[in-house]
Amino acid sequence: MRVAVTGGIGAGKSHVCQLLTQYGISVYDCDAAAKRLMRSSVRIRRSLCRLVGPEVYIGDSLQKPVLAAFLLKSEANKQAVNDIVHPVVARDFLRSGYEWLESAILFDSRFDQRIRFDIIVCVTAPHELRISRVMRRDGISREKTLEWINRQLPQDEMLRRSDYEIVNDGQHDLNSQIEELLNSINKYTKN
Repeated sequence: MRVAVTGGIGAGKSHVCQLLTQYGISVYDCDAAAKRLMRSSVRIRRSLCRLVGPEVYIGDSLQKPVLAAFLLKSEANKQAVNDIVHPVVARDFLRSGYEWLESAILFDSRFDQRIRFDIIVCVTAPHELRISRVMRRDGISREKTLEWINRQLPQDEMLRRSDYEIVNDGQHDLNSQIEELLNSINKYTKN
C-alpha cells in the first residue's frame, strides 16, 4: 500500500511524519530527496543547465539563489523545473522500498499522477497558525511567508483531493488522529 502525506507550508506535515516513526512507519521525504538528487543526478544537472543556464551549478554545487530566481519568475518556469526533478524523485521513491511519502507539492508537481497512491493524507492547520509557524521557523517576514503560502495550492483544494485529514491546530490530539488513520488503513487492507 502506498500512502502520501501532504499539506501546505506550516501545516506540520514533517511533524506528523516524525510521529509516524513512533508507529514503526518510515516516510520518504520528497524535499530531502529532491535536494539530494539535484546534487547527485547527472540527468537533473544537465537538464537544469539547459533550462536555467550553466550558472545554476558552480562545480558540483547547485546555486539555490539562481534556481529560486528562475522558479519565481513564472508558473511555467516552476512547472518546467518540476518536470525535470520530480520524475527522477518518483523513480527514486519507487526503488526505495518505502510505502509512505511526504510531499508539500504532491498535487502542484503532479506527483500524484506519476505514482498511484492508495491513500492521500492532508495535514491541515488554521491559516494564521501556519503563518506564525513559518515566520518563527524560517525567521522571515509575514509578507515573505504569505508569498510562499500563496504559491502553493490552497489548503482547501489539497484537502478536497485527499482521502483523509489530520488537523494540526494544537488542539486536536495528533496521536489519536494517527491511530485512527492507521486503523482505517488496516481495515482497508483487510478488505
